[in-house]
Amino acid sequence: MMKQKINFVKCNPTQNMTILINTMLPSDEHKRIASKIMSYDNVYAEQVGFIEPSMNQEADVLLQMAGGEFCGNACMALAAYLAELQEMDRHETTEFRLEVSGSEQLVACRITKNREDYRCRVNMPLPVKMDQTVLQEGGAPVNAFAVRYSDFIHFVIEVEHIDANMKNQMLSLAKRIGPFLDTSMLGILLYNASSSQLTPLIYVPKLNSAVWERGCGSGTASIGAYLAWKNRRNIEAHIHQPGGTMLVKALYDQDRLTHLEIEGSVGIVAQGTAFIDMDFNLSVGEDIHEISNV
Repeated sequence: MMKQKINFVKCNPTQNMTILINTMLPSDEHKRIASKIMSYDNVYAEQVGFIEPSMNQEADVLLQMAGGEFCGNACMALAAYLAELQEMDRHETTEFRLEVSGSEQLVACRITKNREDYRCRVNMPLPVKMDQTVLQEGGAPVNAFAVRYSDFIHFVIEVEHIDANMKNQMLSLAKRIGPFLDTSMLGILLYNASSSQLTPLIYVPKLNSAVWERGCGSGTASIGAYLAWKNRRNIEAHIHQPGGTMLVKALYDQDRLTHLEIEGSVGIVAQGTAFIDMDFNLSVGEDIHEISNV
């Protein structure tokens, strides 16, 4: 069986394990390559991005996510990789400007090298609309807060306790409504306000991928946006997630959100060559990647 060699780097932004591919590939190959390399029997991760040259002269590079979605943690991962290539000294800080799928604006990433990893701050896209809504799952209404971006949407649902049944219901809900929303990514963000604990489910319709992520950068940003809207003021909050804690800052002025940024740690855990079966194909409608840890 023929094998395709793919150069990759695997990063750890708040345990939201991310594979970045720096082998140039046709865009119609992205889905096939991503689905295999992120699987349990290959390199294994929660998401895949492709590093490509940017046509924008103000951008350092283009990050194209496999499902065309935006991902804050993948931005952090790419910034760490670029910093590693520059062989930065400890405590040194630099900034990269990234063109990223799912974002109409360039994304600024400010990164500092620590002893064993990097600390990264990312200016996040602003929502285009925020509103209260009601979702239906199993005939029962679910109160949610919709944080709508130009190319993706998050639903914030405040909860007190999370169990396996609730996770299964949310997974079913995401898969049911996701394909009918004109969006590259749908997130269901279960948030405990008293403990600042976030449990994020990310569904990418193009990949039919549903993952309970251990850390979610864009979800962290949406929680900051939600808290700023709810309290009508600036917010700075530490959002605890299964893989660690991320910081979000949201500026709120004259009844609108004016700035949104997240900050977290990211490490590089592996780099090398992956071997992909040339005849690996996806079946239509097949679930290519699903992690649902309770």
